[in-house]
Amino acid sequence: MQRRHLIRALGAAPLGLAFGPLRAQTVSRLLVGATPGGGTDIVARSLGHEMGPRMNRQFVIDNRPGAAGNIAAAAVAKAAPDGSTLLLSYTSHAINPTLYDKLPFDPVADFTPLAGIASLPGILVAHPSVPANNIRELIALAKARPGKLNIAIAGLGSANHLAGEVLKLDAGLKITSVPYKGTGPALQDVIAGQIELAIAGVASVQPQIRAGKVKALGVTSAQRLPEFPDVPAIAEAIPGFDFSAWYGLFGPAGMNPELAEQFSRAARESLNTPAMKERFKTEGLIAMGTGREEFGRFVKSEIQRWGRIVTATGARPE
Repeated sequence: MQRRHLIRALGAAPLGLAFGPLRAQTVSRLLVGATPGGGTDIVARSLGHEMGPRMNRQFVIDNRPGAAGNIAAAAVAKAAPDGSTLLLSYTSHAINPTLYDKLPFDPVADFTPLAGIASLPGILVAHPSVPANNIRELIALAKARPGKLNIAIAGLGSANHLAGEVLKLDAGLKITSVPYKGTGPALQDVIAGQIELAIAGVASVQPQIRAGKVKALGVTSAQRLPEFPDVPAIAEAIPGFDFSAWYGLFGPAGMNPELAEQFSRAARESLNTPAMKERFKTEGLIAMGTGREEFGRFVKSEIQRWGRIVTATGARPE
C-alpha cells in the first residue's frame, strides 16, 4: 500500500471512528511531535488503529510538531498518569537532552516507558553521477577530493544528520553538511544533481532508488537490509557503525504498573498483526516489540550514546 493510500485508509479523523459507533470507550490522546503524513504520524496512526480494539479505547492522534519533538513531550510530561495521554516519540527523545541546553522536562524521570515500537535504518544515497557505487568507494573518493563533496542534512540534530557526522568523523572525511528543511527538499536537490549525497529513511528514498534517480551506497544499520541485499552496511567499512532511528511509546511518570502493562502488551501484540507487519514493510521499519523494563533500559543507554555523539560532532539545533 502506498503511503498516501495508507494515510487515507487510516484517516485524518480520530482513529476510534474507524470502528463504527463508540460505546463506553475510554479515550486516549496519542501525542506526536511531527506533522500529519510523516513517518512518525503514520506509525502512531497504525499503532492506535491496532491497539484500539484490544483495549476498548479510542486513540485520538494529536499532532504537536515543533522543537524536534520537545513540544509534544513536554505536554505528556505534565499530563495525568491515567492513560488518557500518551506519547509516540522517536530518536530525538534521546538526542535532545544533549542537543538542547535546557529542556522543560526530564526525558527519563518524567515518563513511563511502555514499549519499543520500531527501528528505522537510513540509507546513504548519491546522485548517479557520483563516481562511487558503495561506501568503500565513497570513502576513497572523499579522501581524494577533500571538501569537494556535499551531504544534505534533513533536520539539524536528527538521527540521520548525526549518522552522517559520525561517518565523516570516523572515516576522517571532509564533506560539507548542507541543512535542509525536510527530507523532501533534500532528496529533490540530490535527484537534480545540486548536491551529491544524503541520508534518508528507507520509506522516503526507496522509490527513488528503484527508479534509478539516486543510487544507494550504504545503510546505517549494523547489517544489510533484506529489501536491499546488495547495498552494504556502512559498518562493513567502519566497524561498529549502527545509527538507526527508532520509535517508542511513553506515558507520563507515575502510571499504575498494571495500566502501564496493559498499554505495553497491547502495543507489542499490535506489532504481530498481518496488517501492521505489512505497514512496517511498506515504511521500511523493523519491529522492536520490547517491553517496559527493556525499553526503559534502552532509552537510558540511547541518551548516553547519542549524548557522546552530539558532543563529539558539535551538532546544534536549528
